[in-house]
Amino acid sequence: MPFSSKKITNLLKSWLKTSLLLLLLVNLSIGLSAAAWWDSGSSQTPQKRESILPPGNAITNPKALLRYALPIDNQPIRKIQSLLESISDELRAKRWKPIEGYISKVEVILKTQDDQILQDIPEAKQAEAQALIAQIQADLNSLRTAVVAENKPSTQQARNQLLDLVGEIESLMVKEFPFEVPSEYSHLPQLKGRATVQMETEFGYLTMVVDGYSAPVTAGNFVDLVQRGFYDGLEFTRAEGSYVLQTGDPPGKEEGFIDPKTGEYRNIPLEILLRGYDKPIYGITLEDAGLYREKPVLPFSAYGALAMARPEEEPDGGSSQFFFFLFEPELTPAGLNLLDGRYSVFGFVTEGKEVLEKLKRGDKILSAKVIEGAENLQSPQSI
Repeated sequence: MPFSSKKITNLLKSWLKTSLLLLLLVNLSIGLSAAAWWDSGSSQTPQKRESILPPGNAITNPKALLRYALPIDNQPIRKIQSLLESISDELRAKRWKPIEGYISKVEVILKTQDDQILQDIPEAKQAEAQALIAQIQADLNSLRTAVVAENKPSTQQARNQLLDLVGEIESLMVKEFPFEVPSEYSHLPQLKGRATVQMETEFGYLTMVVDGYSAPVTAGNFVDLVQRGFYDGLEFTRAEGSYVLQTGDPPGKEEGFIDPKTGEYRNIPLEILLRGYDKPIYGITLEDAGLYREKPVLPFSAYGALAMARPEEEPDGGSSQFFFFLFEPELTPAGLNLLDGRYSVFGFVTEGKEVLEKLKRGDKILSAKVIEGAENLQSPQSI
């Protein structure tokens, strides 16, 4: 059947929109990126390991990305997580029977493999983990009730609450920091774990989870600057349409952070942990490293991704400027943009999306503070 004129027009609009997107992302990349170095023969070259992210379509939920980024390998809890996350797909199509099946599978895993879940929990945290498992079992009943009633909002809410509990169990499984940061970065703050930052703006609050397991140097720098009050009162100085919102330089200056102890510019390297690798790659884009097919553990696939900006011609030139990526599924397909592998993503906005949607150039950060995980920040003196 031939296309109608209306359909042809829609196809042309879609093609034009995609073409404009590619041009925009190229421009963004040129405007923010910088060349860098990486010795591919160095002893610091990361080794591949079993993938820590599931195959298939790119994940667009920030909390799911953070759960999968945890350095753990407990198959029963990962299966529970996957089953609960899959509920969203069925819920969109209002397929209630498959959801009941997922609930039953989770119940079976909790009954038959609870010992396998608990074996990866340190002894001191066993009681807490057992209480979380019991809470999941109880909350599954609420989820089933919502599904039987075909109540979509209640089902989504119950599912989200269960995933938060699963995330808490997964966090308990992390016994130690999973790798050594190269010694050339020992003069920089490092986040050996995670921290939660709350940012107050003129429109409300943003809550961000900063992931030191995936980007310890980049995350450590950000948390250190938050602790110093560096971002308090700063304006958002760059807004590229509905794709990027950037801040991080003091008013009237474009110099990044000058360390008061040394009087020098603090340089932060490009830092990217790839799926299946045991430590991040430093100082080079994936393109320049020839790793075209590899995917970052923290990708630009979720609205509110936090990333470090860099000057175009300065290798490892990041400092204090960072940006929020304002992901739009229609225009920036997950896993198909030009920013992955060119910038260090170090966390995600987990609460306050509606606030982030309102912010624009000229708006201010009233304050930023670490509300959880400050103890994971290691200063250069203690590293």
